[in-house]
Amino acid sequence: MIREEEVATMSEAHAALIGQFYNSFQARQAQGMAECYHPEVVFSDPVFPRLVGPEAGAMWAMLLARASDLNISVSDINTNAQQGSAQWVARYSFSATKRPVVNRISARFTFQDGKIIRHIDSFNLWRWSAQALGPMGLVLGWTPLVQGKIRRQAAEALHRYQEKA
Repeated sequence: MIREEEVATMSEAHAALIGQFYNSFQARQAQGMAECYHPEVVFSDPVFPRLVGPEAGAMWAMLLARASDLNISVSDINTNAQQGSAQWVARYSFSATKRPVVNRISARFTFQDGKIIRHIDSFNLWRWSAQALGPMGLVLGWTPLVQGKIRRQAAEALHRYQEKA
């Protein structure tokens, strides 16, 4: 049985790990973000439904390489011995259209061996597409066709990025 003091220490360490992840994100240090992840991490969000291991770090590196005006803020970091959560906001210009985006994201984490083993980001893809794609995203961004196209294009971009790296 884990003692209460050990749980508190683990919770504090996990909160610090989440803080390190987002500090690295704001500083545009993809390597620092990747170092917060367990080698077998599983990441998912509405655009990238399942990235495993190094794919997750490569996705962040790709997004950071494309972002010219990224601003990240994080709040409400909550952790315990096994799990954590945070709210974060990304403000940037979408690289393909140069349109401004304010994306509000809820993150959930699971920890293993002092690292993030599971990271799930949740946000409204329709709201994102309306901002990033403009009128087409507003009118059609809720449809499976448009959301599927967003996912396919993102996966292709990640694949091309990983080939170059």
